[in-house]
Amino acid sequence: MSVNLFSQADGNGHVVIVQDPRIDTILTKHLEMNEALLLNADNYAIDGYRIQIFEESGNKSSTRAREVMSEFSSKYTDMPIYLTWQAPNFKVRVGDFRTRMEAEGFLRKIKRDYPIAWVIRDKIKFPSIN
Repeated sequence: MSVNLFSQADGNGHVVIVQDPRIDTILTKHLEMNEALLLNADNYAIDGYRIQIFEESGNKSSTRAREVMSEFSSKYTDMPIYLTWQAPNFKVRVGDFRTRMEAEGFLRKIKRDYPIAWVIRDKIKFPSIN
């Protein structure tokens, strides 16, 4: 696709821009698509890594998963924690790491408390911009 855009001074010190009307159409479509994406909570994810610290199935697995979550969150208050159920297992995953190296670094910190923990590819929340 090619688009032409010209500008020229009008003699009064103002710049007059003459542009293809399709530019406005494209910008409007782009804004509409972004707004639609932001309204859908399922789109708040990017590829990244988490650490899985628990996986279990059975009668008490839901209760046990919540206990693990509570224990973890009391030790690592700033780390996000997620409970998922993928039949037949409850899983507890922690973190929103952009790179495997970040995840591996945190895994080394918690490995003593969670010896069966491992890094797993997952969809993570967008990092906050501070």
